[in-house]
Amino acid sequence: MSAFHDLTLKALDGQDLPLAPLKGKVVLVVNVASKCGLTPQYKELEALYQRYKDQGFSVLGLPCNQFAGQEPGSEAEIQEFCSLNYDVTFPLSSKLEVNGQDRHSLYRLLAGEGAEFPGDITWNFEKFLLGKDGRVLARFSPRTTPDDPAVVQAIEKALS
Repeated sequence: MSAFHDLTLKALDGQDLPLAPLKGKVVLVVNVASKCGLTPQYKELEALYQRYKDQGFSVLGLPCNQFAGQEPGSEAEIQEFCSLNYDVTFPLSSKLEVNGQDRHSLYRLLAGEGAEFPGDITWNFEKFLLGKDGRVLARFSPRTTPDDPAVVQAIEKALS
């Protein structure tokens, strides 16, 4: 099991969100925000999740308020926003830090020193594609939409 699968996050409802059940699945990890120009990507993320979830794929949304304060709401407000506006059904964690000294251990693993694709997260909706073994296969910029052919091809390749 990879270090990714050893982690446990907090879900928006306050329950533990262990990543161990994602072992053997391809996972798209995305830092998300409700008040960002890129927020409509939630719709494409949910569509990807619905399209590939039965083949062993998941999206993991990680709300973050580090970019221009674009995720100011409480966990309950984030949950309501995602459900009402985008019918989000993929897992969402409680808010976490993706950069800086309080960077969450998940982001130290994804983008920290020694990572496959190191470097600070540049904005909301930056994406990391993880293989079934929990290793990072690809990193996509925030402006690369979830339905971009490069993202879809990388997911399909990882699933095959």
